[in-house]
Amino acid sequence: MISLGSDWYRKIWTLDIMNQSWVEGTKEQVDFLIDELELQGDERILDLACGFGRHSIELAQRGFSVMGIDITKDYVDFANKAARENNLDAEFLLADIRELTFKNEFDVVINMGDGAIGYLENEDENLKIFDVIANALKSGGKHFMDIMNADYAKHHFPCKLWDEGEKSLTLSKFEWDERTKVMLYGQLDYMYGEPLTKPVIEKGNPTRLYSLFEIERIMEVRGLVVRKSYSDYSGAEAFADAIQLMVYSQLL
Repeated sequence: MISLGSDWYRKIWTLDIMNQSWVEGTKEQVDFLIDELELQGDERILDLACGFGRHSIELAQRGFSVMGIDITKDYVDFANKAARENNLDAEFLLADIRELTFKNEFDVVINMGDGAIGYLENEDENLKIFDVIANALKSGGKHFMDIMNADYAKHHFPCKLWDEGEKSLTLSKFEWDERTKVMLYGQLDYMYGEPLTKPVIEKGNPTRLYSLFEIERIMEVRGLVVRKSYSDYSGAEAFADAIQLMVYSQLL
C-alpha cells in the first residue's frame, strides 16, 4: 500500500463511519468501561479523539458529565447537536489533542477506537497524547485505551481481515514496518444490498502501534500504573497473539 502521509488523520473522517460495522458495539463497550473501572456515575470524563461522540453520548445518557475532543468539525457539530437535543451533560470541542491544557480536572480519560494514539507525525508527537492524559487526570484518576497490538502485528502482518456488521461488511488490509513499529491500514466498506465490486485497497493510514510492555513504560514515566489489560471486551487478558490491546491505568 501507499501511505496517505503523516497528516492523514486530519482529512479522512466523515459521518459515513456511523454505518460501519465496528461502531455497533458502543453500548457493550460502555458497559465494560463502567464495570472494569468501577465507575459510580458521578465521574467527570474526558473523551479524547471522540469521533462523532458515540461513547460520550452513551456515557452522558447514563448520567456522567462528559467532554469530548475531536479534530473533525462535522463530528463535533453532530455530537453537540445530539447533546443539546437530548439535554445531556456533554460538551464537545474542536481541537487538536496536543493543544489541550487541562490540569487535574477529570476523574477518567478515555481513548476509544484508537483515540488517535499512534496517529501523529512522529514518535515525539505521539507521546504528547500521553502527556495530555496524565495532566488532565486528577490524583487517582483512571485512563482506558483501546488500541491495536504491536506484538500481534509483528507476527501476523501483512494480512487481510473482514468484519461483518448489521449494516455493512468491512474489508481490511494491514502492512507492517518492524523497524518503525508503524502499521499501514486500509479498508473498504460494503453496504448490504449494494452491488459488489472487486476490492482494491491501494492506500493506507500510517499508525504507530505499541506493545503492552511499551505502554507500561510510557505510563510509568508519567506517574500512571497499569492496573489491567485485555484482549477484547469479554474481559479476556491481553496476550501477544491478540490483535486488540485494551489497557486500564491509574494515576498514582
